[in-house]
Amino acid sequence: MPKTQSNPIAIGFEAADFALPDAQGRLHTLAEFADKPALLVAFISNRCPFVVLLREAFAQFGREYEAKGLQIVAINSNDAAAHPEETLERLGQEAGQYGYTFPYLKDTSQEVAKAYGAACTPDFFLFDAGRKLVYHGQFDDARPGNGKDVTGDDLRAAVDAVISGAPPAGNQIPSIGCNIKWEPGNEPSWSSQAA
Repeated sequence: MPKTQSNPIAIGFEAADFALPDAQGRLHTLAEFADKPALLVAFISNRCPFVVLLREAFAQFGREYEAKGLQIVAINSNDAAAHPEETLERLGQEAGQYGYTFPYLKDTSQEVAKAYGAACTPDFFLFDAGRKLVYHGQFDDARPGNGKDVTGDDLRAAVDAVISGAPPAGNQIPSIGCNIKWEPGNEPSWSSQAA
């Protein structure tokens, strides 16, 4: 199965602003979550097998960690014209079906994905209270077909550290998934359309 690895992003990178809609028509911005001690921006998809594998566990992770103070924002930046399962309406259906309690937003212009340097789905960016990047790595080591349980252990350890005021581990394993489906002519320099 073709796969794309997350881009190397420097720890300390500042969270980029955004104003993106959810399926109910509500616009969400970075400033809306300013009071939260930690913010996870997750670039996900409705169709990628890597996301399909973990979406139920990710929904459970969201319910568990939002109670501890983590704010999660999921963003779909895939080209919906070429992939109709990635439309805003379908995002709402996905969120309802799998129990996402966090905002699931559509980045139609794909500019937010570019601002974050997102390359794949899933692609996780964890920020501290000052909105500086402290973790950019995998959910866990489960992959489609490798037989490993989906636990979220890597991301859980990182969030636990941030919420307790400690830095996450320095050894961060990149996330792997499907490449973001860029609109023709909108591909950033790092993109690969192979996956």
